[in-house]
Amino acid sequence: MTEINAGAAGDTTSRHDRNAGHAAHIMAAEHRGLDGTMPRPVNVTMLGAGSMFTPELAKDLFAIPGNAGGELRLVDIDRARLEPMTLLMARVVDQLGVADRWTIRATTERRDVLAGTDYIVNCIEVSGLECVRHDNDIPASFGVDQCIGDTIGPGGLFKGLRTIPVWLDVLRDAEELCPDALVLNYTNPMSMMCLAATRASSMQVVGLCHSVQATSRLLARRAGVRYRDLDWDCAGINHLAWFTRLEHAGQNLYPDVIAKAERDLAGNPDDPDDAGDLVRKDMMVHFGAFITESSGHLSEYLPYYRTRRDVIERYCDTGYDGESSFYANNWPTWRADADRNRAAMISGELPLHTRRSWEYASWIIEAREKDIAYSIHGNVANRDGLISNLPHDGIVEVDCTIDGRGIAPNHHGALPPHMAAICASNMAMYDLAAQAAIERSREMAVHALMLDPLTAAMCTPGEIKAMTLAMFEAEAEFLDDYR
Repeated sequence: MTEINAGAAGDTTSRHDRNAGHAAHIMAAEHRGLDGTMPRPVNVTMLGAGSMFTPELAKDLFAIPGNAGGELRLVDIDRARLEPMTLLMARVVDQLGVADRWTIRATTERRDVLAGTDYIVNCIEVSGLECVRHDNDIPASFGVDQCIGDTIGPGGLFKGLRTIPVWLDVLRDAEELCPDALVLNYTNPMSMMCLAATRASSMQVVGLCHSVQATSRLLARRAGVRYRDLDWDCAGINHLAWFTRLEHAGQNLYPDVIAKAERDLAGNPDDPDDAGDLVRKDMMVHFGAFITESSGHLSEYLPYYRTRRDVIERYCDTGYDGESSFYANNWPTWRADADRNRAAMISGELPLHTRRSWEYASWIIEAREKDIAYSIHGNVANRDGLISNLPHDGIVEVDCTIDGRGIAPNHHGALPPHMAAICASNMAMYDLAAQAAIERSREMAVHALMLDPLTAAMCTPGEIKAMTLAMFEAEAEFLDDYR
C-alpha cells in the first residue's frame, strides 16, 4: 500500500497545486482533522517511548477524527521511563474517550511488537547524559563553540555515530517483521539518519521535523498577515531549508520583512519583543531568503557566526538564539522536568492537553489511511533531482503529498545557487558521517569533521583529528566497534 515515490507527485504537481495543498493543510489543522473515516485499526510502534515527543505524538494519533482505533506499542529500553509513559497513555485514552478503540502495549524488546506494525515512530536516543557533555566540552577545548550540537559539527557527528548503528539494527528487524511499515523518524541528526537508512535499508523512511511549520507561522506574524493567507515555497535540507518565495495576495513580502530585519540588526527594532533571532535575520539580509531553524542551530551550520568572541556576542544571544553550551547545560534539567511533569499528569496535578498539534506524524497516518491528499515537508532521498542542484545521493527537505499511495515528494527544481552551495557544504559532511557510521570507520569520521564548516573555520586538520580521537576515547562505551 505504501510507497515513497520520489517524483510521482512532482511530475504533475504545479506551484498552484502546491499552494492549494498548503491551504488544505492550514484549513485541516484549524479543524483538527481531515474528512472521512479511517477504514481499519492501525498498529503504531513508538521507539524511544520515554521521549518528550511521545505524549504529543500519541495524543495526536488518538485525536484523529474518524479513527478506527488500534494498538499503540510503546518501546523503551529504560523501564523507569517506559512505565510512567504507559500509565500516562492510559490516562490520555480515557480522557479522550477512546479507550474502547485503543489499547496500549509496552515492552523493552522491540521485536516483541514489530510484527504487524503499520507505522513506526522513531524517537530513540543512544547514550546517557554524559555523552552530551563530551559532545560539547571536548570541542570547546579545541575552540569549537556549540549551542545545540545535535545536527552537524562535533556534537552532531558523534550523536550520529552512536545512534545510526542502533537505528540500522532497528530497520533490519523491521525488514524482517513488518516490511510494509512506514517509518517516521524524529531523531536527530536527521539528515545523517535518513541518509544511512537510504543506503543500508529497504524500509520506507521519511524524516520529520517541525521547523517548517513553526517558521512559516513565524514569518506570517512578522509579515503581519494571516497564516492561511501566506503563500510560500520552502526547500533545502533539514534545519537549513530556504523560504524561496514569501507572498501575500501576489505581492512579495520580502522587501518589508528584510527592512524590518535590517532595523533589528542595527539595534532599532520595530518590536523589542522580536528583536533577536539575528543569525537568521542576517542570513536573510545577505542571502535573500529566511531559513527554517533557530539562530542557535543555524549558527553552527555556517562558518560565519561562532568564530571570534566579538562576533558571537554581536549575533548570538541566550537560549535558542545562540547561547554557548545551551543544550549541554540544560538537557539534564529538561529531561528531569519532563519526568516530573509526566508524573504530575499521571496523578492529576497537571492537566492533560488533548488539542491536536500540527506535528506531522498523525496527519501522515490520517491522510494515508483516509486516502486524502495532504501536504507536509519531509526529509527524503534526492532521487530524480527533487532539488536539481543538490547532490542526488543526499537527503533533502521538500514539499511532499500524502495520500493512499504513501509519501510522494514534489520536485522543487533548482535552489538559487548561493543557497544551494550553503546546503551542499553541510551535505558533504553528512555524506561522510553517515558512511562512517555504516562502516564503523574512525578515519571516515575524522574526514567528515574536517568538512564541517564551523569546525574547519576554527581548527587545522591535525587539530580536528585530535579532537575526533579524543571524543572516540571519551565515548568508547558506545563506540567500541569503530576501527
